[in-house]
Amino acid sequence: MRQDPDFFGDRELNLIYIAKRLRDALRLESVLTEAGVDYAVETDNYVGGLLFRSERVGAFFYVAPESLGQVREVMHRYSFRIQE
Repeated sequence: MRQDPDFFGDRELNLIYIAKRLRDALRLESVLTEAGVDYAVETDNYVGGLLFRSERVGAFFYVAPESLGQVREVMHRYSFRIQE
């Protein structure tokens, strides 16, 4: 379930995925919500492109460390690659 970052308090969150397209972000939100995982999403900048590098905006997904095992399994099942 999508949560505000304040929900997690002072806990260190793990970055699990950077969605570069809205379609991917919406799909991952649906997958994580169906699985009952608490997660936070923030927009942030990343550098993309091979030949012409540019700064772009993406959706950064975070979870608490204790959810990582479940998240890895769920993301693998739906063909998402977890951010390492």
